[in-house]
Amino acid sequence: MNDKMLMRGSHVIGEAAVRAGCRFYAGYPITPQNELTEYMAGAMARLEDGTFIQAESELAAVNMVIGAAMAGARAMTSSSSPGVSLKQEGISYLAAQELPAVIVNTMRGGPGLGNIAPSQGDYFQATRGGGHGDYRTIVLAPASGQELADITRKAFDYADTYRTPVMILGDGMIGQMMEPVVFPEPLDLKKLPPKPWILDGAKGRPSRIIRSLLLDVSVEEDQNWKLVRKYEQITREIPAAEKYLTDDARLVVVAYGTAARIAKGAIKRMRDIGLKVGLLRPITLWPFPNRILVEMSRWVRHFLVYEMSTGQMVEDVRLGLEGRSQVHFYGRPGGVVSTPEELSKVINTLYHRQNLQEE
Repeated sequence: MNDKMLMRGSHVIGEAAVRAGCRFYAGYPITPQNELTEYMAGAMARLEDGTFIQAESELAAVNMVIGAAMAGARAMTSSSSPGVSLKQEGISYLAAQELPAVIVNTMRGGPGLGNIAPSQGDYFQATRGGGHGDYRTIVLAPASGQELADITRKAFDYADTYRTPVMILGDGMIGQMMEPVVFPEPLDLKKLPPKPWILDGAKGRPSRIIRSLLLDVSVEEDQNWKLVRKYEQITREIPAAEKYLTDDARLVVVAYGTAARIAKGAIKRMRDIGLKVGLLRPITLWPFPNRILVEMSRWVRHFLVYEMSTGQMVEDVRLGLEGRSQVHFYGRPGGVVSTPEELSKVINTLYHRQNLQEE
């Protein structure tokens, strides 16, 4: 059995990536995710087959990841909000060329350069894709150090399984916070499924071409519909969410990542005074866990979406529910982190304003 280790969130991602078979990392410094780049520099140096590159820019880093993915490596890059904005062109290329890669976004306050405080203002950027064209990116939202370890392994597996970029969406708080973690055993790279599409030389076989420039409109249309079919498969197979005290809830808070941990503390306070409040925590932000949300709407008439932003995920909650229940919102943007006490007051006020205590 593996030992429990006390580690910073950014270091957890790095160690989990190495154990998941990541052998190529390229990145460019930006706060508050520099600890991940630092960790990967040391980790790759200790591996016989590891490659670490501190690139000259975010654009260079993501394009190096494209090359490594083409050659068959499990590859990763990381950055924080404005840096991920710069990587979006490359992420679009990864999606178009059906190349697996993992991108880590440790969100900070914005827009613009913003600040280095934890925030959740990049939800749209991540789930809608800040790049061009019809594409989607799998987006995973961990809420603890242990989940960072587990989700990082999943991110590499999803990337290879579906041949698509996968984003791990955290924030400055979860990236800096130290928690006990138990890591899975390192993967044996020789046991990973073969990749018969990679560019590794054409000796004894026809040449392969991986490209995203498709000038024939019919060919481009076919490629777009092929991607759509893949996204439909992903939407059927991987949506995930945590439910907490929802079986008898009259009001359910919907929150992800750090915000969900704050919400859980507020919900415990509400339960202590007899209010029936629960939590739905999406773990996959794309695809969004709509089925779980709709199922819950059979007995929950009010959902309160809490985000560390002005309200982005709330749109997906409204789309998922399609008017089945009422959706309320509370958020703090710009790097302000609410306390459980603050959120509990919001929940308490809404609960009584809607007369939920009398149902």
